[in-house]
Amino acid sequence: MNSTVAAVVLSLFSAVAYAAAAVAQERLASRSSDSGMLRLLGSGAWWWSVALNASAALLHVAALKYGTLTLVQPLGALTLVAAVPLGARVAGRRVSAVEWRGTALTLTGLAALLVTASGPAPDNVLSVPQALGVAATTAVVIGALARRNARPGLRHATASGFASGVASALTQTVTVAATDRSDSLLSAQVIVVAVLVAAFAVGGLFLSQTAYRGGLGAPLAVVTLANPVAAAVIGLSLLGERLQGGAAGVLLALVGAGIAAWGVVTLSRSAPEFPLLVDDDHPVAAVLALEPESAAYEPSLLPQQPNAPNAGHLTAL
Repeated sequence: MNSTVAAVVLSLFSAVAYAAAAVAQERLASRSSDSGMLRLLGSGAWWWSVALNASAALLHVAALKYGTLTLVQPLGALTLVAAVPLGARVAGRRVSAVEWRGTALTLTGLAALLVTASGPAPDNVLSVPQALGVAATTAVVIGALARRNARPGLRHATASGFASGVASALTQTVTVAATDRSDSLLSAQVIVVAVLVAAFAVGGLFLSQTAYRGGLGAPLAVVTLANPVAAAVIGLSLLGERLQGGAAGVLLALVGAGIAAWGVVTLSRSAPEFPLLVDDDHPVAAVLALEPESAAYEPSLLPQQPNAPNAGHLTAL
């Protein structure tokens, strides 16, 4: 199995695990919104969802070992796609026409990106100065977007997506440096970058929580799309990643990205507007905090959330 196939397969399994965790957490949260955290800690179903989230995060890290950032990060949108049939089955309803359309558009766009972003397993990693430079630049951008007293919304969603994309880029550096090189897990490069990963993962989580205070649909789409944009910028400018096919490949990638974005927005609009805790990397995998208006309330099929690396998400990624 070549590196591209391995990355795609691992990303697919990661997306399914994130989606399954999101659906499970949504159902659990809707039934026990007044139970408190201690009650959740004693629930086997809650720990099962935590295990799914953790497994999904590990699969995402493994995908970053075999695939480039420009390939792996856009595949995080598959979590939204996987959540549609899973959520529909749990809720006992059929997938709506809007959801089918969003799914088809997302898959079509990702297929185009897959063709152009395919490449060898990543070898280049960010040096400590590069990692610090990326972190500082991203921190400045995030500070400008999420400045104090800024109204929660798309600015915070964009900042969250950038933080998550940078966290995944830094995670790839840690993974490759620790497995493909002579660097040990205690090397200065691995330790410094790992600390930055934790900082941006936590920052992305808080930013996404803030973004969703003003609604779900548009911020969800922005988080999902800003993540791979940030990762792609790092991959193409600092890690030597290239799109396949020259100018035609770049055009195909842009068209594919546009179609996938259209699909993500379509799927996001099908999610109702409820406040929630959002995953910083995979916007679909979230721990929802729903308060049903009545006993007859039935949660939405589509998880109201990833990343990541694209979710709140209970893992760092």
